[in-house]
Amino acid sequence: MDVQGRTILVLGGGGMVGKAVCRRLLRDHPGHIVIASIDQASAERAAELIRREATPPTQVSACWGNIFVRWDCKDLTWSDILAQPERRRTVLADLLDPMVGDRKRAILDDSTLFRIVHEFRPHAIVDCINTATAFAYQNLYQSARELLAAADSASPADFREAVETHLCKLYIPHVVRHMQILQEALQPQPEADWPGVKVYVKVGTSGTGGMGLNIPYTHGEEKPSSVLLSKTAVAGAHSLLLFLLARTSFDLPAIKEIKPTASIGWAEIGYGPIRRSGKPIPLYDCPPSQAYPLAEALAPRGDYGVPIPGGVLENVYIDTGENGLFALGEFSTITSLNQMEFVTPEEIARYVALEIKGGNTGFDVISALDQSVLGPTYRAGILREGAVARMRQLETSHDVRSVAFELLGPPRLSKLLYEAYLLQRASGDSIARTLAMSPETLAQVCAAEIGRDAHLRAQIISIGIPILLPAGDRLLRGPQCKAGNAHDGWVDLRPQNMALWQGRLAQIRQITEEELEADAGQYSSQFYRVFVDPATGHFTDTYGIGDLAGWIFTTEERGARMKA
Repeated sequence: MDVQGRTILVLGGGGMVGKAVCRRLLRDHPGHIVIASIDQASAERAAELIRREATPPTQVSACWGNIFVRWDCKDLTWSDILAQPERRRTVLADLLDPMVGDRKRAILDDSTLFRIVHEFRPHAIVDCINTATAFAYQNLYQSARELLAAADSASPADFREAVETHLCKLYIPHVVRHMQILQEALQPQPEADWPGVKVYVKVGTSGTGGMGLNIPYTHGEEKPSSVLLSKTAVAGAHSLLLFLLARTSFDLPAIKEIKPTASIGWAEIGYGPIRRSGKPIPLYDCPPSQAYPLAEALAPRGDYGVPIPGGVLENVYIDTGENGLFALGEFSTITSLNQMEFVTPEEIARYVALEIKGGNTGFDVISALDQSVLGPTYRAGILREGAVARMRQLETSHDVRSVAFELLGPPRLSKLLYEAYLLQRASGDSIARTLAMSPETLAQVCAAEIGRDAHLRAQIISIGIPILLPAGDRLLRGPQCKAGNAHDGWVDLRPQNMALWQGRLAQIRQITEEELEADAGQYSSQFYRVFVDPATGHFTDTYGIGDLAGWIFTTEERGARMKA
């Protein structure tokens, strides 16, 4: 993508890597850089810094808030949210409710990420937020211990609070919901004259700075700690979800991820107060004359040491961004040979800018996964024909039809397969005869098949797929009901559904015949020939119920495999 004149949204733009990305992009004269950060102060500080370095007509704007929560919680910390029951339950519903129908629309409209993207309508997004850290450092393990303790001794109200708090800290729902919202946010909006995001580049993490399970830098008594490994696990899950997003739709942008595997540094070297969690570390003294007896000193609680009035720790430091301030000794250790070593934010920014512009840096994780995963094979394609032929032979031998068991899912697939099979039986396996009947006649013939064949009827309802009769007011069902409506998982015998099937079949026939005409009898490799009889080279008039269901998932539901 040509960056000149375009709008670039930099998530995490107030951080060390985010600011380096903004600086790098200024060389290509974007029309608008939008810096998004967790809080107003860091967003505006970064925007002012980049604005001083920008040249007209490049504009620089700031926005802020936690993009992983709803808009009215965006300026709250997780502690603030978890401390307020109503907010906690609202955020929990945003996290766990299915994204369907009106609820999907509400979740998107309330999402901070969705609002920011749709307010600024960027051509490209660079995501420099350490998503894995944001989710995994909520410490699910400590939360689980507290929940188990509450189960033994807490009041019902306190136990419910512990349950809700624990659910809010589950990692996978957070990253999954984030990706669901991101997918929707990236989509084009023709009604708003916005073509959607064209490039999305994630600056990810390995969780351990490129080191293995023997990493000496850990966060607890374990080596490595469970929390640190959870960060890596979330980072890996995030990469694979991006990998899937890149295989989803031609309407979505190019999806890329640069994953640094070293310590990132640095933003500043200086002398001054050393801060922990944003606050200066206070100084205490404990003269030898006031030494505590060992048993007393190791007690879990107590006031120890003597505060030094007005004293805070001050020293020489190097600012490593997310990892905080390091002393010279710490920095020289972590960057020494065979330890974590380090990479500069400017190098990361260079590769991000190249990927945005279509360059091949060799560091895009998504592209690397594309090149290294094992996909469909020629051998499997050849063997498929034999497997299908053998199953058809066994159908004939046992006088049965193998349609669906509702083990693959979703119930919509079983519903479509059984509907196609009923149409096959009602028409004598002729698509032309299916199209020649009226929807009302077709509905009655299919209903007669259901009424006459008790074994077929039992197979359908026993796997949890109800049958809606033509009048639409009565349902045949067994003990299980896998779906709550006809669209999602009922065999629908109403005339309107028969008309829908006739429209599909007519469309398939028309498209196939147009492709055959365009091919002018050459039988070339230009077109797929799923619905062509290879013996005659003409449109096949018979039903292949699996191919029909596959066509519906591919065409109507836009569920096509993007990478062959």
